[in-house]
Amino acid sequence: MSTVYDLTREQLTDRLVAWGEPAFRAKQVWRHLWTRAATYEQMPDVPLELRERLAAELPLGVEVLTERTADRGATRKALLKLGGQHVVEAVLMGYPDRVTACISSQAGCAMGCTFCATGQMGLQNNLSAGEIAAQAVWARRESAKLPDTTPQRLTNVVFMGMGEPYANQRHVFASLAHLTDPGTFGLGARHITVSTVGIVPGIVKQAELHPQVGLAVSFHAATDALRDTLVPPNKRYPLVKLEDAIAAWRARTHRRPSIEWALIDRVNDTDEQAAALAPIARRLGAHINLIPLNPTPGYPVTGSPPRRIEAFVTTLERLGANVTVRDTRGRSIDAACGQLALGVAGDGNDAR
Repeated sequence: MSTVYDLTREQLTDRLVAWGEPAFRAKQVWRHLWTRAATYEQMPDVPLELRERLAAELPLGVEVLTERTADRGATRKALLKLGGQHVVEAVLMGYPDRVTACISSQAGCAMGCTFCATGQMGLQNNLSAGEIAAQAVWARRESAKLPDTTPQRLTNVVFMGMGEPYANQRHVFASLAHLTDPGTFGLGARHITVSTVGIVPGIVKQAELHPQVGLAVSFHAATDALRDTLVPPNKRYPLVKLEDAIAAWRARTHRRPSIEWALIDRVNDTDEQAAALAPIARRLGAHINLIPLNPTPGYPVTGSPPRRIEAFVTTLERLGANVTVRDTRGRSIDAACGQLALGVAGDGNDAR
């Protein structure tokens, strides 16, 4: 166990009772840890001696290595060391009507998407359920420090950080149970979205275990020939299988899926790709989120310029697709997945 967030309520109770504490003390600590997102120093009704022992023997396991801000403090990206060993990124984004945390499921990623900074790192480690959930707890705590132009409380969590969630299914689904449990973190399932490059068994399993959690699929290409190049898992789960899995997910959950699409200049922003994407989105009842590609070290192609984005959107809308160009947050602070970790490693700091 690398973090106290890996303990169940029963395990925490057993540990404190073994230390000679009354059972109600565990309930106090549990509420502070999860509902209030408090550090041990922020638990005034817990005796100091117990807080010191908790910190020594059951650490929170969340250390901020570095942090950058943008958008007048409304966007905060942190490089976190979890459990004393795994370095990942988490981003907190404040909007006028909501606050969203983007969290990681793995340190690094094995999917090999060529345009993704995390993909260039390779897979280092899977995160435990507690380490995944601890990022959301960190975000809840830090939301109170956002500027007053935003709600200053965490409202949404997206699994769109480092790693492929369905390549770490057991721990990701366990973390979803923590985050949605009313007696633990207590965030509504409809306020959580899991993003995948298209690992079909994971889509099927999520529909079974967490049907109200949202689904976002990173397509980035609407033909197998191009997607095989941009998103290597497509060779195992080609578009026909992926579309079938998403359709089955929608039939079971009655929720609308999202199609994520990083716009790459003269690669996937063509009329041909728009013409192939629109009917897929219509069949799935999906909403397309277009994201101008953030510059990625080691990948020579750049994001689409405004003129090509506008043309791509126009074609999609003419073909009957629902589409939005997503607000690009934090480009100046390397807010795309993996960029901060790569930047810190490149500066000579230990990011392992």
